[in-house]
Amino acid sequence: MSKALRRTFVAATSLLALLAGASPALPTQGTFLAPIAEHHHDSSLMYGTSSNWSGYAATGGKFTSVSAEWVQPTVTCTKTDTWSAFWIGLDGDGSRTVEQIGTEADCSGGTPVYGSWYEMYPAYPAYFNNAVHPGDHFTASVTTTGNGVFNLTLRNVTRNWSRSIAKSLKSATLASAEVIAEAPSSSTGVLPLADFGTVGFTNAKVNGKSLGASNPSVIDMATKDGVTKATTSGITDGTAFSVTWKHS
Repeated sequence: MSKALRRTFVAATSLLALLAGASPALPTQGTFLAPIAEHHHDSSLMYGTSSNWSGYAATGGKFTSVSAEWVQPTVTCTKTDTWSAFWIGLDGDGSRTVEQIGTEADCSGGTPVYGSWYEMYPAYPAYFNNAVHPGDHFTASVTTTGNGVFNLTLRNVTRNWSRSIAKSLKSATLASAEVIAEAPSSSTGVLPLADFGTVGFTNAKVNGKSLGASNPSVIDMATKDGVTKATTSGITDGTAFSVTWKHS
């Protein structure tokens, strides 16, 4: 957009979670770090940079549902440990709560590690034991009736498994809806972003309508020093876009 304004999000203090009870598909040396939402929002701005988000965030209303699909990308690993997460969720941009579900693609000691999770911040995230592989097609949704009860669903279409979680969070404000690729964070700050190439999100919807209809803000990931870590494309047909890795 020719008159786009810039905003900078401030990353919140994050949670560090070790993967417990991993399935054989997940290497035991894999350490997963909880994707965490940012808690700052200026609803007057339409374009922003974030230290750990790249994608789209809708704000300025009440949001009760978000959904999207994506194909789990392949990470390129060196000996450096890196992390990346792909998710949809409510809240987090302009609120102190988060209701998210998604997948993760990390590099641990040069080995790719893939997994899936959900998070109802401020509670710790929880990881699923189901197998996740690059190329798997995922569908995800987070919905609520507005009474503090949430349904979070993640389905691996390729491997024919799904997980549906019902959780309560009475303090949720329903201030935003997001479709995001993220560099997860630890207690020390944002972690190096794994080289996931490009991830494509499709069929993205907010409150039952196309993502584009919610007039969302587009977010690119960049450091405070101006190093671009990931870029977000425009939205096609109101429901599809991609995020491309640029730098760890």
